This record gives sequence, C-alpha cells and structure tokens, in this order.
Amino acid sequence: MRTTVSIDPDLAAKLRNMARERGITFKEALNAALRAGLGERATGTRPYRLKTRKLKLRAGVDLDRALRLAATLEDEETIRRLELRK
Repeated sequence: MRTTVSIDPDLAAKLRNMARERGITFKEALNAALRAGLGERATGTRPYRLKTRKLKLRAGVDLDRALRLAATLEDEETIRRLELRK
C-alpha cells in the first residue's frame, strides 16, 4: 500500500543509518521501525551476522588445550553445585 507521510529530518537520517547498517532498503527499515513501535515482531528480517576477526594469538598458544581446561572447570563447578543440593 502506498501512503505519503512526512518524516522529520532527524528520523529520516536515523532510518537511513539503520538501513545502511542492516543492508536493507529504506522502506524495509521504515516498516521494521513501525512494527517495533507497534509491538510486533519484524517479519522477513535478515539473520544476525557477526563479522569475523583474526585472533592474533601468540605462537605456542594451544586453543584445544584451553578449551579442555574450560570444559574441566565447568564440569567441576557443575559437580560442586549438584553436591550443594544434597
């Protein structure tokens, strides 16, 4: 449906920024903002994308070992919490 509306310049700028950041059209940004303002979930939105970056790890850092250590610590904490329930 086509409708003519007057949008304040500051809101139009925010909508343009939102459209640029999300990689969507101005129309899609406006509709998403209206849906959010009316309490509806936006339909047809693109999935969230996270930009990847290099970790820049120092030589000798073994991530597999760090993950094993984290898993062990998590297991120990889970066991401790379960024992507290008894």
